[in-house]
Amino acid sequence: MSIWDKIESASADEMRSIQDKRLVETVEYVYDRVPYYRKKMEDIDLYPEDIKSCDDLYKLPFTTKDDLRDTYPYGLVAVDLDEIVRIHASSGTTGKRIVVAYTKEDIDTWSDVMARCFARIETDSKDIVHVAYGYGLFTGGLGAHYGAEKLGATVIPISGGNSRRQVEFLTDLKPTVIACTPSYMLHLYEVMIDAGYTLDDISLKAGIFGAEPWSENMRKEIERLLKIKAYDIYGLSEITGPGVASECIAQNGLHINEDCYLPEIVDVIDHKPLGLNEQGEIVFTTIKKKGMPLIRYRTKDITKLFKDDCICGRTLVKMERVTGRTDDMLIIRGVNVFPSQIESVLLEFSQLTPNYQIIVDRINMMDVLNIHVEMNENLFTDEVKKIESLEKSITGAIESVLGISAKVKLVEPKSIERSEGKAVRIIDRRKI
Repeated sequence: MSIWDKIESASADEMRSIQDKRLVETVEYVYDRVPYYRKKMEDIDLYPEDIKSCDDLYKLPFTTKDDLRDTYPYGLVAVDLDEIVRIHASSGTTGKRIVVAYTKEDIDTWSDVMARCFARIETDSKDIVHVAYGYGLFTGGLGAHYGAEKLGATVIPISGGNSRRQVEFLTDLKPTVIACTPSYMLHLYEVMIDAGYTLDDISLKAGIFGAEPWSENMRKEIERLLKIKAYDIYGLSEITGPGVASECIAQNGLHINEDCYLPEIVDVIDHKPLGLNEQGEIVFTTIKKKGMPLIRYRTKDITKLFKDDCICGRTLVKMERVTGRTDDMLIIRGVNVFPSQIESVLLEFSQLTPNYQIIVDRINMMDVLNIHVEMNENLFTDEVKKIESLEKSITGAIESVLGISAKVKLVEPKSIERSEGKAVRIIDRRKI
């Protein structure tokens, strides 16, 4: 496989030994160095000596985004600030910013796990990696950049935006791997075709896509249009950034770098731990981080953990593709609805593009679900009756999946606003 064979193909007992040791050390570390964690533990009469292995993980209190906001900016930092070499932060659009601090050792670990993610999709020093994630306070660009460089690949640090220039670089510099959001990849394809280029003008063989939920059908659409392999990658700034988990060539679940990020699944309602193959909220404890370790951080991402005999030879536990978030989750007329469920249905219809918006409103005290989705050019020129018939078919398919009614409206090609970062899929107009 790679230079990381030993850790990525460790036996269950070997991995458990690593995790037990690092968890015990991490709990002692935060208790001694982070007053906020020490108080949280003492409030429930819990002390480091009570944590002897991963079996005791459930005893520890959760950490949430509110904890990070309440301790803004440096309340969860475990080292002196002169040991911090990097700070990333969230946009703050939904409240006070989330600040994440890194030591030099943390940056090295991050680079290492990202390099492992690239290696899983057979990227090596011969590849050119086009990084179209945003650089700056967002972790995506620099995370992918450092990982690709650690692997020895050539990096094009183009960042997000300026899509025409992106296409010029794709055609002129011939990168073989691209890293960006899946929705932006589809946008770049549109820009490329509109500019008169064809697939013969580019050299991409693979893309590593993340930062937003996406469905298996969107993967198929990207692979169909661009003739590349599309791989999922998972991470979040609070934990480290991208590189927490990623797919390998099997494209069957994301291998978690569990020697660094200890995963568990908890019930979305009562938050009690669940087992393998049970769906719930994924929670991570960082067991190698020094600057700002997090204990049982609730991600709000919905998935499940599982193990299989992967064809790549890796033994790391896997997580399924994230199907939604507990906070993105729309509750419509008492039914839990995830955008990925709707996307999966829409992409079953070849007459549609992958560009859509979900609009939720409340009319006469009743929740109303509207879905706008773009037709492709061929359907747009077709007769109205055919369009209306397709709308009815899609409406029926969505209702059968969600269990509630929705109104589907087919709109003109390219009429839904594009984003150069995460796609804006949901507009909730309800005053709840």
